[in-house]
Amino acid sequence: MSRSLNNENSASNRNSASLDHGGRATLRKTLVVCGALSVMLILIVVVAAMLGSEHLPVVDSLRALFTGGAKSGALTATQRAILFDIRLPRILLAVTVGASLAAAGASYQALLRNALAEPYLLGISNGAAVGTMIALVFFSANEWTRPLMAFAGALGATFVVYRLARGRAGATPERLILAGVIVTTFQSSLIVFITTLMDATRIRSFTFWLLGDLSQVTAGSLWIATIATVIGVAALTVKARPLNLLMLGERDAFDLGVEVERVRVQVFLAASLLVGVSVALSGSVGYVGLVVPHLVRMSTSGDNRLTIPAAALAGAAFVVVADTVARTVIAPRELPVGAITALVGAPLFIYLLKRR
Repeated sequence: MSRSLNNENSASNRNSASLDHGGRATLRKTLVVCGALSVMLILIVVVAAMLGSEHLPVVDSLRALFTGGAKSGALTATQRAILFDIRLPRILLAVTVGASLAAAGASYQALLRNALAEPYLLGISNGAAVGTMIALVFFSANEWTRPLMAFAGALGATFVVYRLARGRAGATPERLILAGVIVTTFQSSLIVFITTLMDATRIRSFTFWLLGDLSQVTAGSLWIATIATVIGVAALTVKARPLNLLMLGERDAFDLGVEVERVRVQVFLAASLLVGVSVALSGSVGYVGLVVPHLVRMSTSGDNRLTIPAAALAGAAFVVVADTVARTVIAPRELPVGAITALVGAPLFIYLLKRR
């Protein structure tokens, strides 16, 4: 009995030290940080709506945005359509994709105790892409079958990578990366095989989608993405305290009353939902789940009660900025948004890897 109490006290002390090192997430601090990030996100969304290959009158566009289109000033019908039917839905999809991938990345890093854990690097995004391709080729790929098959693919890839990486000492960074490479290689072969079954006219558009494409948004897909993002991020935020304890180690977390297997399954389900829906609607947008949670932890707190919601807001802003660059830098042509996020994420990944 005394030994158990000693273990619990020791784990509690380590947990307190860990959280104090990054700053304990009080309710006040969480509200202030998330409030500031929300204001930043709104400003970025407004600015992004103004930018594009087609120039829009700034004052009239702002009036239209803040009145929900009730007052559009001198905007023509074409300009109004560009703003509300093309740019704004795409920007809102970028918000959901960024929030989903960043929150999923933060949860993977906490659950696996590995700063390099990220949906794209672990092959989970590729698993969702395989599921999406199967829906496109073998099923009627409507707005529901694609997210469902992508969710199944992401969930399957998650469990395969985790099982492959799991050793006697746990899922070490090296084993985790190696497992991700193995699974990604296998899934890439499946993608190539399925691509050969497509019509030639669809291959080019699919290739662009695979690298990250937010241009195919519809009202239905935007609703699906929004609902999945709210549910997934909320579920992960609810599990923030158990994730804090799991960062100490599974044995210490179990001693402190965490149902380790149950929490692991719940986090995997929520994160796979976020990744699956994001990939189904936007393709593989890489490194968001690596870059954003890392920067959030560096600048705010190691407490997941703050990290997960803050990462969701910061990830949304990051993808909106990346997509704005992708669609304007060589306008009227576009770059895949995944190419922009990789330009930021790959150097950070190398930096983190070298630190180890």
